[in-house]
Amino acid sequence: MQETYIKRINHVLAFIETHLDEELSLQSLAAIAFYSPFHFHRLFLAITNETLNTYITRKRIERSAILLIHHKEYSIGEIATKNGFKNDSTFSKTFKKIYGESPSAFRKINKGNLSKIGQVNSNNGQVKYMAEKYLCNIKELKTFIKMHAKIDIKELPTMNLAYVTHIGVDGLNLAFQRIIQWAGPKGLLGFPDTHVCRVFHDSFKVTAADKVRMSVGICSPQQLVVDQEIGNSTIEKGRHIVGRFEIEPIDFEQSWNGLFIWMTEQGFQKADKSPFEIYHNNFNEHPEKKCIVDLCIPIL
Repeated sequence: MQETYIKRINHVLAFIETHLDEELSLQSLAAIAFYSPFHFHRLFLAITNETLNTYITRKRIERSAILLIHHKEYSIGEIATKNGFKNDSTFSKTFKKIYGESPSAFRKINKGNLSKIGQVNSNNGQVKYMAEKYLCNIKELKTFIKMHAKIDIKELPTMNLAYVTHIGVDGLNLAFQRIIQWAGPKGLLGFPDTHVCRVFHDSFKVTAADKVRMSVGICSPQQLVVDQEIGNSTIEKGRHIVGRFEIEPIDFEQSWNGLFIWMTEQGFQKADKSPFEIYHNNFNEHPEKKCIVDLCIPIL
């Protein structure tokens, strides 16, 4: 029964992700999950640790923050509309409540900002930062990328994705274990061009680490038949910056930050799609315990 709950909530999370510009009522989303509104609301809170309304509002505002930083071609009104706000006033008020600044001030302050973005602490009204440690030394990051990455622009094909949802960074290894335990007996990892992967539906730049939603899964050009709590989706085809790294697990944040700097300096613009990682080895079997991994950023 628990597996059915998870699978249905996963379906709703994916729906919300692609329909933030639309009306997302409790009744309509409960219908998608085939539960009564009362039962659905309780399940959603239990699985995500947020009420439905809080989750949707947070996703809309955080997506707006990303657009404000990376897409200067969009006006504030356009960004509000793209994220389901019916008027600029409601958008500005809600945005300021979370980030402590109006959308226009936020865009000006965070132009070129590499650090993690602060959010307002509801307890004291002060802006808090999601992590004390963040990288802002561009020269250091550029040197790291030069030493550790081979970067290409590639047209990647559509890939099928079988995944489990994981929210936050705690227990992430268990999510990887679960997907490998599911895929191993089926022989899926023996298929050509089939790999373990991780898709990021939120950005650590604007989302608190304990709320970042990820899909930990198997990506493949092959058709993947799922069961139990395993979800299925696709990674859309398109142009991507692909950085091949051979790094220790501790270096992932630095690698992602450096790759985004490379993207900006080369004049590329991120598409409104989720970045992801594709793994090419089991780092525990590497003589230096390193991951051979592609970091992939979808671009326009």
